[in-house]
Amino acid sequence: MKGQCGVVFQSYMGLALDEARAAGARGEVPVGAVLVAPGGEVVARAGNRTRELSDPTAHAEVLVIRAACAALGSERLPGHDLYVTLEPCPMCAQAVSAARIARLYYGAGDPKSGGVAVGARIFTHPQCHHAPEVYDGIAAREAEVLLREFFAGRR
Repeated sequence: MKGQCGVVFQSYMGLALDEARAAGARGEVPVGAVLVAPGGEVVARAGNRTRELSDPTAHAEVLVIRAACAALGSERLPGHDLYVTLEPCPMCAQAVSAARIARLYYGAGDPKSGGVAVGARIFTHPQCHHAPEVYDGIAAREAEVLLREFFAGRR
């Protein structure tokens, strides 16, 4: 797909959805994330692992940020894009800001626990040192179905 300036846009949301499906199969909330370098190389990909790792911070976004920072030897990821299947929670939105990620693409909105468009709205706070470009609704329906089916099976 070509953007406004004739630049070809390639979405990596399909890979994030694969990670979300794998997380759901492990019994984790099905959220997946993929971090992409400026040249289009996938630097890290992960799904939620909070239960598996007994770590409440092991959200998909945090895991890919940690992996990418370790791989690149830097605490910041300027120019990188983050694709995540669900609107990041406040903790993850703050991690995106701290890592200086350039663009955030997410699928389903999260009216209950979101930290970008609802709730805390981390990127609008005066204390937020960096706000990425945000693009929502990418493959939102597919991400919503994964979440709905996961939670329906738990009730």
